[in-house]
Amino acid sequence: MGTVLPAIPAKRYFTIGEVAELCGVKPHVLRYWEQEFTQLRPMKRRGNRRYYQHHEVLMIRRIRDLLYDQGFTISGARNRLQELALPARSEAGQGEHDAPDSELPSMLIDEAHGLSIGSSAFAFDSNAVRQELFEIRALLSPN
Repeated sequence: MGTVLPAIPAKRYFTIGEVAELCGVKPHVLRYWEQEFTQLRPMKRRGNRRYYQHHEVLMIRRIRDLLYDQGFTISGARNRLQELALPARSEAGQGEHDAPDSELPSMLIDEAHGLSIGSSAFAFDSNAVRQELFEIRALLSPN
């Protein structure tokens, strides 16, 4: 049975500490996984600080599920991620070697709904987000 992880906030970038909490792993594990999984490439800014995007958080959760819950080895999890990427690329009508890595995030988002960690963790209230954006716009507008 999978672990229930906290919902992913509607943010553009996440620090390594935030991702560690959202995914239930330590920061040093995330740095190690970056070396083992080439699909995982957080943006690095000043002082080599890592900033992860939403699709990378989903990928980390998928890696965590494969390793911790399903019992895959690192090599097995790497192969499984590649297998999952191939059908998504084939559906797009491209050969397995022709598709860019940019298709991987959408595949992971689709895959997230089937995770045993609870797809409700990935849902957010779009009306609440919209209302919050309107409130921010009202605060910023020069009335």
